[in-house]
Amino acid sequence: MSKYRTHKCGELRASDVGKVAKIAGWVHSVRDHGGIIFIDLRDHYGITQVVVNPQMDFYSSAENWRTESVIAFSGKVVARTPETVNTKIATGEIELVAETMEILGESDPLPFQVAQDDSAPENLRLKYRFLDLRRERLHQNVILRSKIISEARRIMTGMGFNEFQTPILTSSSPEGARDYLVPSRLHPGKFYALPQAPQQFKQLLMVAGFDRYFQVAPCFRDEDARADRSPGEFYQLDIEMSFVEQDDVFAVVEKVVSEIFSKFGKRRLDNAPFIRIPYHDAMERFGTDKPDLRNPLEMIDMTENFRNSGFNAFANVVKNGGVVKTITVKKISDKPRKFYDDMISFAQSVGAKGLAYIIIAGGEEKSPIVKFLSRGELDTIRKVGRIEDGDAIFFIADSRDKATEIGAAVRTELANRLSLVSQDVFKFCWIVDFPMFETDKETGKIGFSHNPFSMPQGGMDALLNKNPLDIRAWQYDIVCNGVELSSGAIRNHRPDIMYKAFEIAGYTKEQVDSRFGGMINAFRFGAPPHAGIAPGIDRMVMLLCEEPNIREVIAFPFNQQAQDLMMNAPSEVEPRQLRELHIAIKAPEKKAEK
Repeated sequence: MSKYRTHKCGELRASDVGKVAKIAGWVHSVRDHGGIIFIDLRDHYGITQVVVNPQMDFYSSAENWRTESVIAFSGKVVARTPETVNTKIATGEIELVAETMEILGESDPLPFQVAQDDSAPENLRLKYRFLDLRRERLHQNVILRSKIISEARRIMTGMGFNEFQTPILTSSSPEGARDYLVPSRLHPGKFYALPQAPQQFKQLLMVAGFDRYFQVAPCFRDEDARADRSPGEFYQLDIEMSFVEQDDVFAVVEKVVSEIFSKFGKRRLDNAPFIRIPYHDAMERFGTDKPDLRNPLEMIDMTENFRNSGFNAFANVVKNGGVVKTITVKKISDKPRKFYDDMISFAQSVGAKGLAYIIIAGGEEKSPIVKFLSRGELDTIRKVGRIEDGDAIFFIADSRDKATEIGAAVRTELANRLSLVSQDVFKFCWIVDFPMFETDKETGKIGFSHNPFSMPQGGMDALLNKNPLDIRAWQYDIVCNGVELSSGAIRNHRPDIMYKAFEIAGYTKEQVDSRFGGMINAFRFGAPPHAGIAPGIDRMVMLLCEEPNIREVIAFPFNQQAQDLMMNAPSEVEPRQLRELHIAIKAPEKKAEK
């Protein structure tokens, strides 16, 4: 028996009445009821009420007990009276009448309350993260994270995958974000990079013949924080498979996420196989490659309907190469004018010049722009927009990129204001057929639009004979409720096709050999067709915990400025350490005061 406890704080039940027990934990709360002191004692497993009577020799010290001090009590388990039973906790039918007490760890005054949510500032919570983690919600989030990872490992192993660990110190790779660099002491002037993903290593494992790999992999990217992205590091369920096609990858991932979300989620789940949406269609219909399919609103392109329109505001946009996008909303003709004015203000706040609309009420079109449109144009708008009596249609006219961006924001805002987004479901989809290349807006040069190691659809023939901007890649994303869980691809395992793809993106053969020599050299010795994906652990847990911010499901996250306030990282280091690494610090130049 442990010297500290015979039972955990969430363990005692009515069947234990009459037993002598010892429990230990943190003082969750202290209440004085007419001389008798009631303490809620909490540990990882739950809460037990402890009763301290005035005749006990340690009673007088109770007034000095601070919440969150660690104390052990022993005594007899007794049944609560019927009117004092607490149905909210598992131990609510009993209490422990204390006979001995031992203070194991006394607490200083708290910077914020643990037992209640006192809305402490985030930076204070992160500085004292060990206290924040004692709070029930956050504590349970981290426990659920552990269970999800264990379940993922069980599922992957059950499907014949083997877990391998790949290096943390590696070389820099163009994954799309800044690397975290580690200077080499033995090789002055050279640097390791922390892996943005185990991309090349997991492909090399396929070349080595391991066939099915997975890893709960740490990844490091020097990126700015977002609600669904933690700066610094994150974890993903990294997967790679040999001798497979896209459908094989989808079947594996759909099994993993279906089982995990069904087991741990509080919402119903769309059945697999999940809907597949080509990238181009997603951008046209939703304005994003991460569509939230709980939102029923979609954009419709009406550009051609306004090419020769008498409504010059739209016709001129089309003439100058722009587009006209519309969003139809059902049964909102009864909304007051303020609703439409507020939507115009919102559209302007996200970059629109305005937001035209037409309301159909009593069979008539009502709008400031109706007078500029012919009867034929109005009839066409009704038909193409699938508008019925009581509906309204909104118009966004701008360059294609801006109209797409503004339309996506307006679509989301409309759904939120009208409560159209279903709150009881997880809706998954695959985004497929991404463009292989894109034009850099700053340089005008062609570069990779996604993963540079992906196989182009059509192989070498497509690279040789098609406009690079028309080539699609075997790349895919899985999205849940508007959150991208992962990107993946059929890999380019052919050196000849890889050299040609990189040539189109502006790389010489020598540059490819220099930057990716390890992998491309391996491909010369017989590489199998292979593919992979890596669902984000943090994002899955965030969705399953129904948290709006990813920091709420990570035990020790950075703040938005990529700082660990608890451990004071990043921090300065001693000059001796810099000398060993052959590094000198050059402080940024101060801007001259005006």
